Amino acid sequence: MFLMMHPAVLILFWVCLVISIQSLQATGLLLAGFPLLAVAYALSATRLITLLRRTRWIMLSLLFIYAYATPGVAVWASLAQFSPTHEGLTGGLLQLCRLAFTLASLAILLSLLPRQKLISGIYVLSYPLRYVGLSRERLAVRLALTLQHAETVILDTTGNWRTSIEQMLAPEDVKPHSIELQITPFTMHDGMILTIGCALLAFVLL
Repeated sequence: MFLMMHPAVLILFWVCLVISIQSLQATGLLLAGFPLLAVAYALSATRLITLLRRTRWIMLSLLFIYAYATPGVAVWASLAQFSPTHEGLTGGLLQLCRLAFTLASLAILLSLLPRQKLISGIYVLSYPLRYVGLSRERLAVRLALTLQHAETVILDTTGNWRTSIEQMLAPEDVKPHSIELQITPFTMHDGMILTIGCALLAFVLL
């Protein structure tokens, strides 16, 4: 079913899913999140594990900040202000789960959409840019080159995080070559699916 959808529809669904994840509380978040992890692992365990591993320090920092910056009851009363709080740990774990489940949804999206289809979907979604004088074609070309470079760096497990950052910031030596943009026609069926999905999202959020 998902493979029959237009890439632009899948990307918009992913955006809506990420928004939903951020609004869910503990019970609903866990009920929705663990199936996302299972699906992401089934589709591409390597991509999911790589995304989680590359963000592990961000997750730990997020948990630490919430644990010590949120007012509440101290976990270890004897440490007084140097102790994390129950409220902070709870909030930090909640945000950590949201980040992990968002990465799982991203892994699913990238598994369903090869690079060319992803670029095609963003190209279609950027249609309004033509009304402000911006070139969708130039955006698609820049995106293609960026994704090609970023994917190589992210999936490179031989280096540490400092090396990865240096590689991402380093200017890339790009040789002139042509990039073929494969555009998938946006049909009325895609529009109907998108409308129904947005209506369901609005119903859930309200």
